[in-house]
Amino acid sequence: MIDIDSIKHYLLDLQERICSEFISIDSNLVLKEDEWQRETGGGGRTRVLRQGKIFEQGGISFSHVCGSNLPSSATAHRPELSGRSFQALGNSLVVHPLNPYIPTTHMNIRFFIAEKDGEEPIWWFGGGFDLTPYYGFIEDAKHWHEMSKTACDGFGNDTYLKYKKWCDEYFYLKHRQEPRGIGGIFYDDLNEWGFESCFLFMQSVGENFLKAYLPIVERRRDITYSKKERDFQLYRRSRYAEFNLLYDRGTLFGLQSGGRIESILMSMPPLARWEYNWQPTAGSKEAELYDVFLKPKDWLAE
Repeated sequence: MIDIDSIKHYLLDLQERICSEFISIDSNLVLKEDEWQRETGGGGRTRVLRQGKIFEQGGISFSHVCGSNLPSSATAHRPELSGRSFQALGNSLVVHPLNPYIPTTHMNIRFFIAEKDGEEPIWWFGGGFDLTPYYGFIEDAKHWHEMSKTACDGFGNDTYLKYKKWCDEYFYLKHRQEPRGIGGIFYDDLNEWGFESCFLFMQSVGENFLKAYLPIVERRRDITYSKKERDFQLYRRSRYAEFNLLYDRGTLFGLQSGGRIESILMSMPPLARWEYNWQPTAGSKEAELYDVFLKPKDWLAE
């Protein structure tokens, strides 16, 4: 039995707990909360954390939206969804640290259902989490992928490898011919395990996210950095912005379905910079990001 109320309860509780964790680490963070309603159905609760000493800006948005028709971004690769009403609910999180030695991170978990009178509902779960370092550490990459695997343990022997590969392929900037970061796990269209097991997997991803990210924050939060390193962070953030605006399914779905713009674009970095044809100096820490970390690999074997 599909239980949307249980999903909604879990997502709101997770949002609350994640905000509390970040504020406990960075007490300077200022929390802004917006509860909003969508004219065509549904609403949400967006929380943005800003002006911290560790985190420049972060946000986690809960949304539960519905409508009588799906946008073209949803029906393009799933034509069977045409003519169906829908509900979509989930949490979307992005954290942009101030210190360039702390990676940016993204986490999303979501549920979608499309219904039509006289026909079986079409539903699935999706989500995952990924990491975007500016200055990489093998120790951090290994830990991140260990926790990615932990989230998948108990849900099939090949689940981590399957969803890691999907993450590497999804978070790829085709026009730049480079990955966004070191990946993690990404999944979509998940329904083959049945509702209860798929919902348990959503919860496993949600619960393991902080276990994956916060130890990295603690290891890197006190590293001193210069203007050069800050400038490189802002330069690499431009890649993050490019991906979100050109390729991200959630962003495109939200924009095309008449979603709340401020919540959709909450994932954008507060500051970013572009520089014409910039290349890192060979052998530099900046070059190491490209040479070592922006290359999909078996991080568990490192």
